[in-house]
Amino acid sequence: MGSIVEIVFLPQIIAVLAFCITLLTFIHYRVTCSGHRLPLPVLPPGPSGRFVFGNFIPTSSAHLYFESLTQQYGPIFTLRQGFNTVIVIGRLRAAADIMEKEGLATVDRPRSIAVGDTLSGGMRLVMTPVGEQFRKFRRAIHSHLRPQILPDYAVIIARNAKQHIIDIINDPSNHQGHAKRYAASVVMEIAYGKQPKLYTDPEILAINQCSRTFGLNLRPGLWMVDAYPILRYIPGYLKELQDAHVSELALFKRLLYEVQTKMKSKADLPASFSRYLLERQSELGLSDSEIAYLAGSMFGAGSDTTASAISISIIAAACYPEAQRRVQDELDAVIGRKKAPASKDQDMLPQTMAFVLETFRWRPVVPGGIAHRTTRDIIWENYLIPKGATIIGNTWSIGRDPNFFEDPESFNPQRWLAEDGRIKQDLKSYSFGFGRRVCPGQYMATSSVFVNTALLQWAFKISPDPAAPIDKMAFTDGVTTHPLPFNVNFKPRITSSMDAIKELLGTYEI
Repeated sequence: MGSIVEIVFLPQIIAVLAFCITLLTFIHYRVTCSGHRLPLPVLPPGPSGRFVFGNFIPTSSAHLYFESLTQQYGPIFTLRQGFNTVIVIGRLRAAADIMEKEGLATVDRPRSIAVGDTLSGGMRLVMTPVGEQFRKFRRAIHSHLRPQILPDYAVIIARNAKQHIIDIINDPSNHQGHAKRYAASVVMEIAYGKQPKLYTDPEILAINQCSRTFGLNLRPGLWMVDAYPILRYIPGYLKELQDAHVSELALFKRLLYEVQTKMKSKADLPASFSRYLLERQSELGLSDSEIAYLAGSMFGAGSDTTASAISISIIAAACYPEAQRRVQDELDAVIGRKKAPASKDQDMLPQTMAFVLETFRWRPVVPGGIAHRTTRDIIWENYLIPKGATIIGNTWSIGRDPNFFEDPESFNPQRWLAEDGRIKQDLKSYSFGFGRRVCPGQYMATSSVFVNTALLQWAFKISPDPAAPIDKMAFTDGVTTHPLPFNVNFKPRITSSMDAIKELLGTYEI
């Protein structure tokens, strides 16, 4: 039998003592710091997980699964992925308190080895952690997408929205393709100064494929390397994402090079985001690859989300004729039938704007949100959200908070209007994200969806196809979702024929 000194200094004993001291220090800190009193803040409740792997998160429609857990466990709940703590927020007040009021503590992103590091090469703004690179990216993109610059884009939006209506008149069965063409053309012109005529333009197809690859691979729980980083050392495990990164970086650089070549040749080159970045590259402190990714990912995100939102507005108009009628009554009273509505009319058309806001809430384009990371402990309702936790604002659930959105599954634009008929300023559904991570293109996207919603309902009476009922829950998978193909009927409303609508649009101005 060893001496007492030998026993005390056994490695196992030292480890146990160190653990106990650490635990006691942690408890003392929790009791004494920041004025907290017993009982100690605890993690929000949640389902029990497997010992090593944690909780199961479905890779398909995770936002619906999270809503079921919100109904079971309350406004915030805890999951575990490997050694990562995941806090999911599913109700509006909790989202406002934690994601907005505590915005400085929740602005970071969790490290994503799969999508952030490997697929995006650490250069996709939406995945960039807090730091100098993030600040440079945000400074660059906000300077080109701030609300004050929207009037500069009004001509681009109007020209393409007019063509959108003409496309539907010519081929109504392909209305979803026309919405994609509209969105792609607007963002391609803003990003690169190019005006593609068709959604099937090879460059548009290639960039949208990059967006689909990004969205599909960002689904929670799909890549376990983010929970178990050691997996990145398995040969071939990340090859699919590595190959995709090489392809998209080459595409983004090629598009940027075209702009750069025209600038050097002194060719007539319209203003664009790429041109702005290249002209100020030294001032912004960005590499060629970073500029290429900023422009390319801006196009991908803006085109993908706007096209989906326009198609959702068509579903809503077809399925909720009373809501459509209210918009059309307002358009007739304020704009009339001889003149088409434009972006400058937004403040005069609150009913139309309420319709748009309700589409954002009812079927959010990014229903599960994108994960944040806490940079310090946050206490909410005596629950602890620990430093370093992954935190997800589940947009689908937040927009279905029954305390703020009565009968949340119903499509009811009136919920966005105050008694004086104006848009409420104290109600949000957070469809564009939270705090300093809010989508920088939100103003341009909202303007685009507003103009197209107004023009569609000004020109047509939209109704379901009796032979093909619309499934209002049928959407693609991925972080950004699109309605699956659906049929509607477009009947001329302001004139007796489709050709007469074209004639009215002949003089359409912003």
